[in-house]
Amino acid sequence: MKTARQQSLKKYEIVRGKKYISTLFSSGRSIRGRFIKAIFAPIDIPVSGNLHLPMVLYVVGRKQRPDAVDRNRIRRLMKEAYRHEKPLARRCAQRLTGQEGRILCMAFVFTGRGSKIPSQERFREEIGKLLTSIAASDKQ
Repeated sequence: MKTARQQSLKKYEIVRGKKYISTLFSSGRSIRGRFIKAIFAPIDIPVSGNLHLPMVLYVVGRKQRPDAVDRNRIRRLMKEAYRHEKPLARRCAQRLTGQEGRILCMAFVFTGRGSKIPSQERFREEIGKLLTSIAASDKQ
Protein backbone atom coordinates (compact mmCIF):
# COMPACT_ATOMS: atom_id res chain seq x y z
CA MET A 1 0.00 0.00 0.00
CA LYS A 2 1.28 3.44 -0.89
CA THR A 3 1.86 5.95 1.84
CA ALA A 4 0.08 9.29 1.90
CA ARG A 5 3.39 11.00 1.11
CA GLN A 6 3.77 9.06 -2.16
CA GLN A 7 0.19 9.90 -3.15
CA SER A 8 0.34 13.56 -2.22
CA LEU A 9 -0.07 16.28 -4.84
CA LYS A 10 3.23 18.06 -5.43
CA LYS A 11 3.56 21.66 -6.64
CA TYR A 12 5.06 20.57 -9.97
CA GLU A 13 1.94 18.47 -10.64
CA ILE A 14 -0.32 21.54 -10.85
CA VAL A 15 -0.86 23.34 -14.16
CA ARG A 16 0.41 26.89 -13.76
CA GLY A 17 0.74 29.77 -16.18
CA LYS A 18 -1.76 31.50 -18.41
CA LYS A 19 -0.10 30.15 -21.57
CA TYR A 20 -0.44 26.51 -20.57
CA ILE A 21 -3.95 26.88 -19.16
CA SER A 22 -5.21 28.60 -22.32
CA THR A 23 -3.53 25.92 -24.47
CA LEU A 24 -5.22 23.21 -22.41
CA PHE A 25 -8.68 24.78 -22.76
CA SER A 26 -8.29 25.64 -26.45
CA SER A 27 -6.76 22.41 -27.77
CA GLY A 28 -7.89 19.88 -25.18
CA ARG A 29 -10.46 17.15 -25.58
CA SER A 30 -13.21 16.83 -23.00
CA ILE A 31 -15.18 14.08 -21.31
CA ARG A 32 -18.27 14.90 -19.30
CA GLY A 33 -19.29 13.07 -16.16
CA ARG A 34 -22.36 13.60 -14.00
CA PHE A 35 -21.02 16.66 -12.20
CA ILE A 36 -17.40 17.01 -13.37
CA LYS A 37 -16.07 17.72 -16.83
CA ALA A 38 -12.51 16.61 -17.60
CA ILE A 39 -10.47 18.46 -20.22
CA PHE A 40 -7.15 16.87 -21.20
CA ALA A 41 -4.34 17.38 -23.69
CA PRO A 42 -0.66 16.43 -23.99
CA ILE A 43 1.27 19.73 -23.93
CA ASP A 44 4.95 20.60 -24.36
CA ILE A 45 5.95 21.96 -20.94
CA PRO A 46 9.59 22.16 -19.83
CA VAL A 47 9.65 20.17 -16.58
CA SER A 48 12.58 18.78 -14.65
CA GLY A 49 10.41 16.35 -12.67
CA ASN A 50 8.76 13.06 -13.55
CA LEU A 51 7.36 13.15 -17.11
CA HIS A 52 4.87 10.37 -16.47
CA LEU A 53 2.95 12.33 -13.86
CA PRO A 54 0.06 14.33 -15.28
CA MET A 55 -0.40 17.96 -14.36
CA VAL A 56 -3.85 18.90 -13.06
CA LEU A 57 -6.03 21.93 -12.57
CA TYR A 58 -9.24 22.18 -10.53
CA VAL A 59 -11.93 24.67 -11.57
CA VAL A 60 -15.07 25.69 -9.74
CA GLY A 61 -16.80 28.67 -11.33
CA ARG A 62 -18.05 31.65 -9.37
CA LYS A 63 -21.36 31.46 -11.24
CA GLN A 64 -21.74 27.81 -10.19
CA ARG A 65 -20.97 28.48 -6.54
CA PRO A 66 -21.03 32.16 -5.48
CA ASP A 67 -19.86 31.32 -1.96
CA ALA A 68 -16.04 31.02 -1.71
CA VAL A 69 -16.33 28.52 1.13
CA ASP A 70 -18.27 26.13 -1.11
CA ARG A 71 -15.84 26.60 -4.01
CA ASN A 72 -12.86 25.85 -1.79
CA ARG A 73 -14.55 22.80 -0.28
CA ILE A 74 -15.37 21.40 -3.73
CA ARG A 75 -11.75 21.96 -4.84
CA ARG A 76 -10.47 20.15 -1.74
CA LEU A 77 -12.84 17.24 -2.39
CA MET A 78 -11.69 17.00 -6.03
CA LYS A 79 -8.01 17.11 -4.98
CA GLU A 80 -8.53 14.37 -2.41
CA ALA A 81 -10.42 12.18 -4.89
CA TYR A 82 -7.66 12.67 -7.48
CA ARG A 83 -5.00 11.85 -4.89
CA HIS A 84 -6.62 8.46 -4.30
CA GLU A 85 -6.84 7.79 -8.05
CA LYS A 86 -3.29 8.94 -8.79
CA PRO A 87 -1.99 5.51 -9.98
CA LEU A 88 -4.74 5.48 -12.62
CA ALA A 89 -3.80 9.04 -13.63
CA ARG A 90 -0.18 7.94 -14.05
CA ARG A 91 -1.29 5.15 -16.40
CA CYS A 92 -3.32 7.70 -18.39
CA ALA A 93 -0.26 9.92 -18.76
CA GLN A 94 1.98 7.05 -19.84
CA ARG A 95 -0.55 5.88 -22.41
CA LEU A 96 -1.34 9.29 -23.92
CA THR A 97 2.10 10.91 -23.94
CA GLY A 98 4.51 8.02 -24.51
CA GLN A 99 8.18 8.97 -24.64
CA GLU A 100 7.84 12.11 -26.76
CA GLY A 101 8.61 14.64 -24.00
CA ARG A 102 5.05 15.90 -23.63
CA ILE A 103 3.09 16.07 -20.40
CA LEU A 104 -0.56 15.19 -20.01
CA CYS A 105 -2.41 18.19 -18.59
CA MET A 106 -5.91 17.77 -17.19
CA ALA A 107 -8.50 20.19 -15.87
CA PHE A 108 -11.37 18.98 -13.71
CA VAL A 109 -14.23 21.47 -14.01
CA PHE A 110 -17.08 21.21 -11.50
CA THR A 111 -20.41 21.48 -13.34
CA GLY A 112 -22.83 20.40 -10.59
CA ARG A 113 -25.96 22.51 -10.40
CA GLY A 114 -27.67 21.28 -7.26
CA SER A 115 -27.56 23.04 -3.94
CA LYS A 116 -25.95 20.02 -2.28
CA ILE A 117 -22.23 19.33 -2.55
CA PRO A 118 -21.62 15.66 -3.49
CA SER A 119 -19.88 13.40 -0.98
CA GLN A 120 -16.20 12.44 -1.07
CA GLU A 121 -17.11 8.94 -2.28
CA ARG A 122 -19.09 10.35 -5.23
CA PHE A 123 -16.19 12.62 -6.17
CA ARG A 124 -13.78 9.69 -6.04
CA GLU A 125 -16.10 7.52 -8.13
CA GLU A 126 -16.62 10.29 -10.69
CA ILE A 127 -12.91 11.10 -11.08
CA GLY A 128 -12.11 7.39 -11.32
CA LYS A 129 -14.62 7.00 -14.16
CA LEU A 130 -13.28 10.08 -15.95
CA LEU A 131 -9.67 8.86 -15.69
CA THR A 132 -10.71 5.44 -17.00
CA SER A 133 -12.40 7.15 -19.97
CA ILE A 134 -9.31 9.27 -20.61
CA ALA A 135 -7.08 6.17 -20.55
CA ALA A 136 -9.39 4.45 -23.03
CA SER A 137 -9.41 7.40 -25.43
CA ASP A 138 -7.20 7.39 -28.54
CA LYS A 139 -3.88 9.20 -28.67
CA GLN A 140 -3.94 12.71 -30.08
